[in-house]
This record gives sequence, structure tokens and C-alpha cells, in this order.
Amino acid sequence: MKQYLSVALVLFVIAAPAIAQEQPTVLTGPALTRVVPTGFYFQGLSAPTQMRNAAAARFGTDRFVIAGLVDTSGYSTDIKAKYVGFLITDSAIKLNGESLPAGAYGFGFANEGKITIMDLAGKDLLSVAITNDTSMRRPRPLMMSADPGGVRLYNGKNYVVIAAQ
Repeated sequence: MKQYLSVALVLFVIAAPAIAQEQPTVLTGPALTRVVPTGFYFQGLSAPTQMRNAAAARFGTDRFVIAGLVDTSGYSTDIKAKYVGFLITDSAIKLNGESLPAGAYGFGFANEGKITIMDLAGKDLLSVAITNDTSMRRPRPLMMSADPGGVRLYNGKNYVVIAAQ
């Protein structure tokens, strides 16, 4: 019995650092401004990033997920109705359990309680349900916070959970 306990303890000690590396860190201050682009290209136009409404998380030591709202004043009414910002990931992630490969994407929040992810040409790729956080006191237009399953990407009180794959 002691032998099995020793083996289990050794396996835990070996696995613990690997598990800890995958815990995401929400970036702030200079670390955030270093990774967030100042503008983003979508459907033939480049729009400036609203830096006050930008967020990023680091998964492990060198995997990032970056999101930001953009100034859509130069876009047509049709595009403004569905596109509000960008999502950039340098590795595969999951949004509420749905897989999304590494890449740069546009996104918008639909009236049906979903976030829609689009390619750079505006084609819908993925749509997942959002969750409303009724306990949030001071919502911001866009932010990230820690979640047991990864990080939460908020739009006001609504969020999706982003997890590393």
C-alpha cells in the first residue's frame, strides 16, 4: 500500500507544474499594451482599437488570446450591426466548449444571446451562447477575468469562457 501511495505522490509532483502552467493570466498595464494591436483589419477596412476596451490572457508561458473592441464608424450599417471587435489567438482554443483554431477573427454579439465569430472577410464561422453574470456590479464594454475553466470574455454582463486546447 505504501508503494502505491509513493507512486501516486511522485506522479502528482510531476504533473502539478504542467497543470499550473496552463492556468491563464489576465494581462494588465504594460504587458497588455505590448500585445494588443492598435488597429485591426476586417472586411477591407482597418479600424482603430479602443484600447480601454481591450483585453488579453496568457495561457502557459507563450500562448495568448487577445480581444478588443474597435471604432466601427467607417463601416457600413450592415457590418456595424454584427461586428464590434476582434479576437486573436496564437493557438487553438475553445469558446464555451466549441473549438476555434489559431487565427485572427472578427466578432459580434447577436440579439439572440450569442457571440458570433467571423473570418476576416465577414463569413460566420462559429456562434455560441453567452451567459449573463447577474452578480457583476460594474460591467465594462469588454474585459477578461479568471474562470475555473479558463478566462471569461465579457461584453457588459454577458460572457463566454475561453479555454486552451
